Amino acid sequence: MIDNLEYNTEREHLIIPEYGRHLQKMINYAKSRETKEERNKLAKAIISVMGNLQPHLRDVPDFQHKLWDQLFIMSDFELDADSPFPMPSKEELTAGPEPLKYPQNHPKYRFYGNNIKTMIDVACTWEDGEMKEALVYTIANHMKKCYLNWNKDTVEDVVIFDHLYELSDGKINLKNSEEDLTDSSSLMRTKAKYGNKGGSKKSKKKYSGNRKRY
Repeated sequence: MIDNLEYNTEREHLIIPEYGRHLQKMINYAKSRETKEERNKLAKAIISVMGNLQPHLRDVPDFQHKLWDQLFIMSDFELDADSPFPMPSKEELTAGPEPLKYPQNHPKYRFYGNNIKTMIDVACTWEDGEMKEALVYTIANHMKKCYLNWNKDTVEDVVIFDHLYELSDGKINLKNSEEDLTDSSSLMRTKAKYGNKGGSKKSKKKYSGNRKRY
């Protein structure tokens, strides 16, 4: 009796282990049948068993299609049976994913990030008016905040205006603007306020000189 024991290390590899070894043996048996009529009959019986093993998938769209695909996969695409769905190809299933398209541009001011350049390009397409002005100053304030995250000290508004002018190819010019951006200390305090989650709650402070729309 001991000599007839069968160990898993000596058994054939299960392609889809979730269905178990007995189902794999049923598929191997169906492959060995000589007539196509018999193979078709066994294939439908195996599909019925597979559906009973996974009742939670019955409400999934294309449930039967998935079962037939798994049947051919477990047969190593060697089962010659008629399927109500197109038989999947081995090359299609083994093909690797397409490489992701990462941004290949290397911005001059990396501390602003790629999203800032996208926001600036969108702002350049807007018509002049209050909405565009609000968007431009919002972008400029965000650029100043990004600069402070990198520099962690202070920055003059003229530096941000020069960078904004350069990144917009001269389409956005705030160099002669009479309005100041949010002061550096306010931006740094806002960063510390949200960064110190475990600290004590502080009363809200109102900063004068900031437009409500920004």
